[in-house]
Amino acid sequence: MEFSSSRARLKQARLAGDRRELYPHSLQFYLEPPTENISLVEFESFAVDRLRLLKVVENLGVSYARGSEQYKTKLQSELRKLKFPYKALAEDDYDARRKDHISHFILRLAYCQSEDLRRWFLQQEMDLLRYRFNELTDSLRQKFLEYVNLSFEALTARSLPSIQSDERLQPLLNHLSHSYVGPDYSVQKNTGKISLEQIDSLSVKSFPLCMRQLHKALRDNHHLRHGGRMQYGLFLKGIGLTLEQALEFWKKEFIRGKVDADKFDKGYAYSIRHSYGKEGRRTDYTPYSCMKIIMSNPPSQGDYHGCPFRHSDPELLKQRLQLYKVPLSGITQILELVKGMHYQLACQKYFELTHDVDDIGFSLNHPNQYFTESQKVLSGGRELKKELGNSGNSQQRSNTQESMNSSCTPTSSNTTADAELEGLAAYFTED
Repeated sequence: MEFSSSRARLKQARLAGDRRELYPHSLQFYLEPPTENISLVEFESFAVDRLRLLKVVENLGVSYARGSEQYKTKLQSELRKLKFPYKALAEDDYDARRKDHISHFILRLAYCQSEDLRRWFLQQEMDLLRYRFNELTDSLRQKFLEYVNLSFEALTARSLPSIQSDERLQPLLNHLSHSYVGPDYSVQKNTGKISLEQIDSLSVKSFPLCMRQLHKALRDNHHLRHGGRMQYGLFLKGIGLTLEQALEFWKKEFIRGKVDADKFDKGYAYSIRHSYGKEGRRTDYTPYSCMKIIMSNPPSQGDYHGCPFRHSDPELLKQRLQLYKVPLSGITQILELVKGMHYQLACQKYFELTHDVDDIGFSLNHPNQYFTESQKVLSGGRELKKELGNSGNSQQRSNTQESMNSSCTPTSSNTTADAELEGLAAYFTED
């Protein structure tokens, strides 16, 4: 939203070159969108930094009561780690306030393109604004209120037509709305350390629900459709399967169904090699992040890909969680998070409940991150809440039986993630 006030004063300040007058307060209801020229590198850097900030705000807003001392302490600590200029109280801190202004406007453009995106962005910015406003001293708070005229005109979306005509910016904006800002899982640190015989047990213990669902569907049906093969195949690559292992894994499973060895070699082997960067453009394709799974290519009838917290009917999700021995109280918490559209936080809660930890201590953004952190917990790399007792052993035996039955499953934002998929039409194209 754009807040109306005396715009002449702002324009005069620009003409006079008075930088401090452009941003007279640390808290901003800016009157006009930024008009200066910035590089594409700075454009993306500002946006990604603010996106990291809003992800932290979302996480803490669900984990703690907003406005509580614990919430404020945790948020202040996280903001300090991010080094984002959320205070910028110094009178001459022009660069910090400039970044605050520009980064906010960029994300407005990225997140105004659908109702779901707008709702998420507004909630996080509102929480951040409330925190920042309450952190102001009484004098600065009064000064801010006196300066700002709160009558306003809606919708950033009017800026979209001109933005959409700029072929440089629109791909960046589209990417930011489902951007991944965590570690790069295209680098296979564990290549060759996982055997094919381990996959069934790993799917029960260390796979996020989306990949556990795909693995079970593959074992049950001996086949996955295009979207499932893409999502699951790249995940397996990310946890350490070599190209040779991947070819053996998929071939063994498919020939148990309706695909004979010759058809697999002709229709699928090339595609798997392609995903490992051994064919075609030699691109080493990246495992999907949570936001990519949530925001793109929703599953249709007969599909098993996607995010179960985002794409499953709540009652079916409840049944699946019960099947996996998640406590009823935990299921209730997960469903509340799903209802609030906090899908990644619902997955974090699933991690905590299935690993018996109070607080996972990180923001979950990637299925391969889930796997890595799970392995740390199970190997003793993270402190467990309590030792598994009889109930835990019972659950483990139950999970093992399920696995046996089913066998008979920032780096900075990568702005080329979507572009990488160009030229991959041959990748698992047959249904």
